[in-house]
Amino acid sequence: MLVLITYDVNTETAAGRKRLRKVAKACVDHGQRVQNSVFECLLDSAQYAQLKAQLGTLIDPNQDSLRFYRLGNNYKSKVEHLGLSPAWAQDDLLLL
Repeated sequence: MLVLITYDVNTETAAGRKRLRKVAKACVDHGQRVQNSVFECLLDSAQYAQLKAQLGTLIDPNQDSLRFYRLGNNYKSKVEHLGLSPAWAQDDLLLL
């Protein structure tokens, strides 16, 4: 399923900047950055639960915010895009 993850981490302190880097790295490990604090992640249910739990441990719930939008498996008809897009779609074949 496609999950859209957005976050807002308070970066007024060094600890906040460190939390921001950890949240971004965890998201990069599971998906594709589409805007500064927005990631699209193709995950199964177990991966989603694991990532959600991991991100929950990285933030300070009194200062930071995470939002998860589960768009499901038929997400292509639910996503519209204008302007510059990522170099490849997440479900495309990528040869290295």
